[in-house]
Amino acid sequence: MKKGSDVIRNQLVFLRNGKRVETSQVDANETLLDYLRLRERACGTKEGCNEGDCGACTVSLGSVRDGRLVYEPVNACIRLLGTVDGCDVVTVDDLAIPDQKGGEELHPVQQAMVEHHGSQCGFCTPGFVMTLFTLYHAGVKPDRQTVNDWIAGNLCRCTGYRPIADAALASISGKAEDALAKRRARTVTALAEMQDGEDIFIGTKTRFFAAPASIASLAALCAKNPDATIVSGATDVGLWITKQMRDLPKIIFTGRAVGFDEVNIGKDKVRIGAGATYAQAWDALAGIDPDVGEVLRRIGSRQVRASGTVGGNVANGSPIGDTPPMLIALDAELELTKGAKTRTMAIEKFFIAYGKQDRAPGELVSALSVPRLKKNQHFRAYKISKRFDQDISAVMAAFRLTVEKGKVTEARIAFGGMAATPKRASNAEEALLGARLDDEAVWAKAVEAMAQDYTPLTDMRASAAYRLKVAQNLLMKALHEIASGNDAQSRLVGIREAAQ
Repeated sequence: MKKGSDVIRNQLVFLRNGKRVETSQVDANETLLDYLRLRERACGTKEGCNEGDCGACTVSLGSVRDGRLVYEPVNACIRLLGTVDGCDVVTVDDLAIPDQKGGEELHPVQQAMVEHHGSQCGFCTPGFVMTLFTLYHAGVKPDRQTVNDWIAGNLCRCTGYRPIADAALASISGKAEDALAKRRARTVTALAEMQDGEDIFIGTKTRFFAAPASIASLAALCAKNPDATIVSGATDVGLWITKQMRDLPKIIFTGRAVGFDEVNIGKDKVRIGAGATYAQAWDALAGIDPDVGEVLRRIGSRQVRASGTVGGNVANGSPIGDTPPMLIALDAELELTKGAKTRTMAIEKFFIAYGKQDRAPGELVSALSVPRLKKNQHFRAYKISKRFDQDISAVMAAFRLTVEKGKVTEARIAFGGMAATPKRASNAEEALLGARLDDEAVWAKAVEAMAQDYTPLTDMRASAAYRLKVAQNLLMKALHEIASGNDAQSRLVGIREAAQ
């Protein structure tokens, strides 16, 4: 078959247990979990919350990046089947191998879970095993904090996490020596052969799953189908299907468009392609300031960050998204594309009202450009949530102050969870302009002014009064830290010490 993005393929191709799978029987709304359990009858992978929170459904997706085979954990319950084209799909059913006695030899992680009593009822165990499987293949010898970070997206209600962490520390040395490691070269070759440069279109004009292979064909298809749902990681859209029971007849997946996930780190700014996952964009964004990295570490879980994209978090327009307040405070620009036309805007102007963004039908968010901090600029970001890990923010705050000769010459303050959209605190910003950084009387005026900037709502996460008081306190916290000269390096050390 001729190669090129002008060629259309009507089937998915991926690996299962080392074997190539081809199927054209793909519904736009079918999840990977349903495929595994209902079609393959590979029932080791469990359905727990069905919304990407509990991790019982965790499987591993292998892909080739820069010539290296990388395995990442994902939530199969909200991951659409069509998005695994070109991947090595590994489940808990694939790990044990036949032994010489006609039985099975457990994977090192599984064996350690047995020996360290890491399972009781066992329902969550397959998900834990698969998360630890990806850590086993990550090429690092983890300490306990690293293990805890990796399993933050897996919930256990009966065993407790200590024996699970013990099993991880006992079995993961930084060198993978399992059956998948032994066939790594063959897997890389097989996955490379699947990168054929062909657009995928499965279905009819009125109901389809599509995965264009280039940015141009992605933009053209979105413009042609303005009623389609554009999907990257589906960490939000997946819940529309599994929880809201919505039928989405047209799905356009961005993940195969070459270059759409490109990340460029420049001297003055960082450019993030809208298809870049949090995992892919991590180093670039965390390099702007340690607080950015710490917030990113607390967005969802490893499973969520391996699927969810920075561009998707902006495009969905949520008033409680974690990245928009930071991007607004950093004065980021947003790039939008419709067909062959591209436009840019300040990201704060993208959010118009609740559920309404400045995005035309058929237009897609294509990239973000984030300025790096100048020497006289100071940044702080704080996430407040009921659970420290893997929880939605009640309040998300971000601050960037430009200080010259001890005076504030520019203030950018943005909050999420305080209004119908991510929003700047314009009155508080104005109160700080021209003030000496150590003038606490001005701090008090800025804090008072925030009551004019926001009228937050009361919901299940927090009351309106709590939100306003926390937001005011976070402004004071940021000012105290910046005035004290607490620089980025010392804060990075502090974050690491707090984690340990």
